[in-house]
Formats: sequence, structure tokens, C-alpha cells
Amino acid sequence: MTEPSIFTRILNGEIPAEILGETDRLFALRDIAPQAPVHLLVVPKTAEYRDVTELAAGDPSLLAEMVAFAGKLAAEHTYDGDFRLVFNTGTNAGQTVFHVHAHVLAGGLTEKSVGA
Repeated sequence: MTEPSIFTRILNGEIPAEILGETDRLFALRDIAPQAPVHLLVVPKTAEYRDVTELAAGDPSLLAEMVAFAGKLAAEHTYDGDFRLVFNTGTNAGQTVFHVHAHVLAGGLTEKSVGA
């Protein structure tokens, strides 16, 4: 039996994390090693799928929910709502946690967005 992923452990309350938002099937948090001013993760609450290809084959509606949730998060956390959505699939592609998740990457809020 495999050990629970870090995301499962966060959901179970074993590892503290700031949950930025959640739905019945998803949750979002900040990446602990950000690669952009805004670097959020969108994670299914199920650990059933290791990567995006398994998710697309097994539950395309959940994949669509992830994309929509990523857009909602970008609208809340960026100036213009623009973002990149990245799924690493496989060790050689940089995947280190084998519990499917999406990286939402974008520039941060600017002075214009906070009324300066």
C-alpha cells in the first residue's frame, strides 16, 4: 500500500496549509516553492488519479472543474485574470507528487489593482 500524498495529508489535517478555496471535489493552496508571483495549486480531493492523463480518461468532468476553478482563482489573485495552467505528467516532466494537481501561474497584483 502506498503512503498518502502530501495533498491527502493536508486534507486530513496532518500537515497545515492555507486553503485558498474549495469545492465539494477540489481545493486550492499556494505552492510552497513558487515559480511565479502567483503560484497556486488546484487539487482534487480524490487521490484516485496520479496525473492529468489518468484524470482525463477517468473523470473528464473533474478535469473541467479544475480548469474552471483555476480561472476563478486567477480572477481573484491577479490583476487581469490572465494565467498559465500547467500539469506536470511524469518524473521527467517535473512531477514530484503523484496525486494529480494543476499549477496556476501568473503575475501578481499590481499597484493599479489596489487603487494606487
